[in-house]
Amino acid sequence: METETVHKGEHFKGLVSAEPDPAKTHFRVCRFIIEAGIKLGMHSVPIATACTIYHRFFQTCTLEVYEPYLVAMSAIYLAGKVEEQHLRTRDIINVCHRYLNSKSDPLELDTHFWDLRDSIVQCELLVLRVLNFQVSFQHPHKFLLHYLISLKNLMNRHAWARTPITVTAWALLRDSYHGTLCLRYPPQHIAVAVLYLALQTYGVDVLGGTESGKRWWQVM
Repeated sequence: METETVHKGEHFKGLVSAEPDPAKTHFRVCRFIIEAGIKLGMHSVPIATACTIYHRFFQTCTLEVYEPYLVAMSAIYLAGKVEEQHLRTRDIINVCHRYLNSKSDPLELDTHFWDLRDSIVQCELLVLRVLNFQVSFQHPHKFLLHYLISLKNLMNRHAWARTPITVTAWALLRDSYHGTLCLRYPPQHIAVAVLYLALQTYGVDVLGGTESGKRWWQVM
């Protein structure tokens, strides 16, 4: 019964069209995770964990069999537990329902609500088994924070103050979770890459900084 509910996706009919490119569907669903997570007051790392759980699940499972939005809601619920930012299933359901059905009324505490809640819990157990209960990840966030502090000390303070490098780098890191970069590259490499791109965006070149002649990103 558990997988039957997950397979059918009865609560999400019409949300996923016959998209020939699964990457586009995953992009939309990860945007849903990020925006719903923000509305739920989740911090950056729990949101990143939810996206990573979602991507890892669909490394081995297919959209033809499993409902992506239900997996996404379960990933949000599970990520809150993993990162110790616990969320109530009722809050997750209400926020996600509002996101997916902006013109509809809030869900009543009826059979439909409790069926959806049971589906999320059952899907969470399925996700845990598919991932072999390995749901703790090392994210680029702490590396990016360290690199930003180090880079700030290398740059002219006036140039640093007038250029939104920090905000841009964090935004790029968040957006990177729309895809599978988090699965394909080490977290410290992703952190350097988004920081490098943020600097390139504003035409900022960091000169010197090391006696060996290496660029700042090579050292980091």
